[in-house]
Amino acid sequence: MIDIQAIKQRFGIIGNDPNLNRAIEVAVQVAATDLTVFINGESGTGKDVFPQIIHQNSSRKHGPYFAINCGAIPEGTIDSELFGHEKGSFTGAYDTRKGYFEVADGGTLFLDEVGELPLATQARLLRVLENGEFIKVGSSKIQKTNVRVVAATNVNIPQAIEKGRFREDLYYRLNTVPIHIPALRERKDDIKLLFRKFASDFAEKYRIPAVQLTPEALVLLENYRWDGNIRQLKNVTEQISIIEKERIITPEVLRGYLPMQTALPTIFKDESKADSISERDLLYKVLFDMKKDITELRKTVNELTSGQIPTATQITTPIKATVINHVGEANMVEYENTQDAEVEYLQEKPSNDSLSLQDKENEVIIKALRKYNGKRKDAAKELGISERTLYRKIKEYDIKM
Repeated sequence: MIDIQAIKQRFGIIGNDPNLNRAIEVAVQVAATDLTVFINGESGTGKDVFPQIIHQNSSRKHGPYFAINCGAIPEGTIDSELFGHEKGSFTGAYDTRKGYFEVADGGTLFLDEVGELPLATQARLLRVLENGEFIKVGSSKIQKTNVRVVAATNVNIPQAIEKGRFREDLYYRLNTVPIHIPALRERKDDIKLLFRKFASDFAEKYRIPAVQLTPEALVLLENYRWDGNIRQLKNVTEQISIIEKERIITPEVLRGYLPMQTALPTIFKDESKADSISERDLLYKVLFDMKKDITELRKTVNELTSGQIPTATQITTPIKATVINHVGEANMVEYENTQDAEVEYLQEKPSNDSLSLQDKENEVIIKALRKYNGKRKDAAKELGISERTLYRKIKEYDIKM
């Protein structure tokens, strides 16, 4: 039977969330095998602890262990770092160098941020995982290695595959045993435990009394989103411990250390869902834009019907709006202006309202043509429409000048 509490004490894991306990249990169970493990979770959730759990509970625990941040290594040198290179294989290669897959033979290699690997490097990594073979940069000699690979990322790999940024075959090879680390906002009961631990640690480090939260401040702390997860909570606790003179922290004080979170729906890029926009947020944005556009459309129509004709310089942006016609049906109307602004009208006929609007439009066009002595280009500019649209309206209303 797995002693989860003993594992937590050994590796400094704090919390009793069931999903967290399940992740620890899976890590210990899979440690006895040589299966590749794929750890997924947001940035700051503590993914780096789990490869150590796997390594220390495996038969490789006396072998080497290396943790490599793939996102921190430049693309031009990542192959050399992982697989090594031969002398003279590229500019600056003054000596033969062993890569991590060679020096970690018989041990465990933790590839953090594996989603940042270039496609060419992904192909090399796939070969190692499938055959245990690799070739140094600048060499033609195939070498063997016996390395246990544990990978982690906060990138949404399925989306990266769709965009052609990650190999699908590599994903399935890495994802032999998946382990998901829950975000801090999914572990609300653990937040107070983590805060107390961090406050105690910083009190000991800086030789000051530990800060404490009022019940109201604790509620605020637990309901905060914590996009930076445990890392963000630790930073906030340290700031409060150093800066605040009072050791009892109220909600008013705590708010000063928490970045503002807008109550309105906004479009943002989630770390775990890169390049994605939620349908709800997109719908809200469309509704807000639509309200603004309808207001502008009503203003334009009122000006036209009252004889106040906006010029081309007054109509500068395309309008896309949903308007309701006289029978109650919704119609999507798109108003677009190119070099000359152009206003089109959705009309239902026959209708008294549409007839009066046509009469008014006819009258306005005639006034504009008379003002410019029949010069269509100048009249169209005054009306805020294109010359082509004006010509069509003249033919439609059979206007004689």
